[in-house]
Amino acid sequence: QVQLVESGGGLVQAGGSLRLSCAASGKIASINAMGWYRQAPGKQRELVASITSGGNTNYADSVKGRFTISRDNTKNTEYLQMNNLKPEDTAVYYCNAEVSVPQGTVLYTDDYWGRGTQVTVTS
Repeated sequence: QVQLVESGGGLVQAGGSLRLSCAASGKIASINAMGWYRQAPGKQRELVASITSGGNTNYADSVKGRFTISRDNTKNTEYLQMNNLKPEDTAVYYCNAEVSVPQGTVLYTDDYWGRGTQVTVTS
């Protein structure tokens, strides 16, 4: 019922910037928390940043001060501004959202994932 589509990934040199976008679509009643995860080859998927519906944010220590998560509730979209990128930021970045979907008289809430966008940072 819900689809998340990431965009904005690419190839950049160390020190460069990228801005990722994630647009949610479908029969959405509300979106609660949203976040960005990443997974590098041979590593576990890790939380990069998250943002609540009220705008409270949380960042992994490795990206704190360099990345900024934001959301536009009118567009059901979240963003990740990535500055001063490092080679260790290279990974597939996945959008995640906790979405409530109306089903009759109740709301069904579940986590949804995008298919990912590749970010590659060269030295």
